[in-house]
Amino acid sequence: MFISENYSQLNERLRPYCEDCRSHLLIDSGVFQDYDIKRGLRNADGTGVKAGATKISNVHGYIMKDGVKTPDEGRLYYRGIDVRDIIDNCAGEGRFGFEEVVWLLLFGYLPSARQLDHFTKLLEDLRELPDGFIEDMIIKAPSPDIMNKLGRSVLALYSYDDNAEDNAMENVFRQSIELIACVSSIAVNAYQVKKRYYDHTSLFFHPPIPGQSVAENILSTMRMDRKFTRREAMLLDISLILHAEHGGGNNSTFACRLVSSSGTDTYSAIAAAIGSLKGPRHGGANAKVIEMLDFIKEGVRDYKDDEEISNYLRLIFEKKAGDRTGLIYGIGHAVYTKNDPRAVILKEHAADLARETGFDKDLSLLEAVERLAPAVLTDNGKKQAGSICANFDLYSGIVYRMLDIPSELYTPLFAVARMAGWCAHRIEEVLTCRRIMRPAYVTLGGFNEYIPLSERADIKLQHNEGK
Repeated sequence: MFISENYSQLNERLRPYCEDCRSHLLIDSGVFQDYDIKRGLRNADGTGVKAGATKISNVHGYIMKDGVKTPDEGRLYYRGIDVRDIIDNCAGEGRFGFEEVVWLLLFGYLPSARQLDHFTKLLEDLRELPDGFIEDMIIKAPSPDIMNKLGRSVLALYSYDDNAEDNAMENVFRQSIELIACVSSIAVNAYQVKKRYYDHTSLFFHPPIPGQSVAENILSTMRMDRKFTRREAMLLDISLILHAEHGGGNNSTFACRLVSSSGTDTYSAIAAAIGSLKGPRHGGANAKVIEMLDFIKEGVRDYKDDEEISNYLRLIFEKKAGDRTGLIYGIGHAVYTKNDPRAVILKEHAADLARETGFDKDLSLLEAVERLAPAVLTDNGKKQAGSICANFDLYSGIVYRMLDIPSELYTPLFAVARMAGWCAHRIEEVLTCRRIMRPAYVTLGGFNEYIPLSERADIKLQHNEGK
């Protein structure tokens, strides 16, 4: 705690200041329409404002016909290759594919068997954190939120890099490979320390086992007995592949490119992306879906009664149930309209494990949410009919729960996978754009004269100093 007062006392003391701040900073929503401001960098039809170009991936969710946004089947391409084809081929051959996807995103083409073997070994060799890092940066500074710790740890790695400020291509690439390789070690170790200091349970640190894939290593170091099944590791691998990249316009990748455009170092740019991903409107939504699922299970008696489920979803939308935000998590996407291909693929591959682990009813309940929520949102005027679909978050959380992954690691594992995409976009930004991003803001409020201190009186702020 930064001060001697507790938070409730301080909040009460600051209340009048907060109210005064709100009254002078709140902008009426009509202003955005009056000045044709692209709120959230979105056009009036919901499409994104064009802010750059990329070769790394393509997110397809609609087509434009005569200037009108028309729903279409969702597709996700990594370097022009449909992600479904990547997963189908890797699964068909019974091998892990995340390392191959990392190569594809960074280099732009698929590796040969020899190249993939060497690259996988390189990532394995770089999993170990610098000497003293776990003790000095993780154990001595625990955090109740693993994403917060992840961001701080990435920034701390700057101090262990003798060439941290060098933005030459070779150095940025080296930093990228190291971050991609070690980020899962940071996440798992930070969770162990969180358990000890905040949950008051035992912690343990498992060293990596040579020869394991990224997915296998995560499960092995996370579980006390180090045991996992091949099916579990393959499902986690598929989740990592689907999380690895999603275009330059998603909030965290855009944050990475935005900060990179200033010429700052790799660690600062990646930490900015992690901070973005932490938000419940972005990466944090997978944990919110699980929270929502638990609310639904408590509030709905018959999981097969569509009417009862729909009524409860309306209560969520009306802020009368759930977390009272009015959000139905896992439904709706900025690009996808008919379907989110990542959700479709993950659900397909999760079905068998759900039956094995007893989560088939939970999965069916989420499928009911996917089926019924669009009508609830459309009926309430929230969305346009035919343009609402389930997004990846609706199923990624339940997959992690089936894998017995603690909820504190849901979003950090998203970051572990997305590190590949972030690094690819940072390299692309540093190499090709070379111009600081500087959008314009409309200034409101006109001009005011400076008033000498002796002539000022309280305008709105009502408080008594010393009370």
